Amino acid sequence: MAATTVTDAGSVRIITEVIPATDPRAAQLASGSQAPARTSFQTQGFRRAHPKVLGTIHIFTGIVHICFGLILTLSEHSNPSLPVASGILFWLGILLLVSGSLLVESERRDSPALVKTCCVVSVGVVLGTLVATGIHGTAITRIVPGCEKPGLLQRRPEWCLNRESKMLSNSLDSILVILGLLEFCVAVAVLAFGYDTVRQHTYSQLVREAGIPGNPWNAEPPLPSSEGPPQSGRSRVPP
Repeated sequence: MAATTVTDAGSVRIITEVIPATDPRAAQLASGSQAPARTSFQTQGFRRAHPKVLGTIHIFTGIVHICFGLILTLSEHSNPSLPVASGILFWLGILLLVSGSLLVESERRDSPALVKTCCVVSVGVVLGTLVATGIHGTAITRIVPGCEKPGLLQRRPEWCLNRESKMLSNSLDSILVILGLLEFCVAVAVLAFGYDTVRQHTYSQLVREAGIPGNPWNAEPPLPSSEGPPQSGRSRVPP
């Protein structure tokens, strides 16, 4: 038989029932009383953007930029094109690798400071992709260096008459422009979700510091009312 005790605390009546360990209800109460692990929601909004996937895209495109930069630099060392001479392929590729690594790390760590860092680097990616798109677009419309209109006693090099080299160069620049647009979209998505997360985190800090009434962190449990019929509650605790 289960022992039952009744305790009156003001207008609240507490009924406690002691259940033996052999009772099947004891196992159910024990499993239900375990508190779930506390999960931090500081960067939950940012994780909805799947930063690991976005970071992987940045890392992949960064490696592609660096590889293209090495190949074009070696092939055009004597007469570099505008993208090679500007070094856009290397510094944008490094920036993408840094941004991608931070985004992948933000998937593992719940850190608002890391989210802010991702937003700052994403601003650099946005500006870098815009500059890179302009440089590649100029290279597509520009005459190959060394093939400008010759003087009176000068002749164009024979390789200038080969249109296949210009078509190949334009194709590479077009591919890099498409990759730049992809990187731009990814960076804008990171900024959108990151800004919303940082704004909510900042607002939560202000509310906690100010102690505004109604804040769930500072809220106190309501006192029992002295009016009205007494309430009854039953709790079952295994011995």
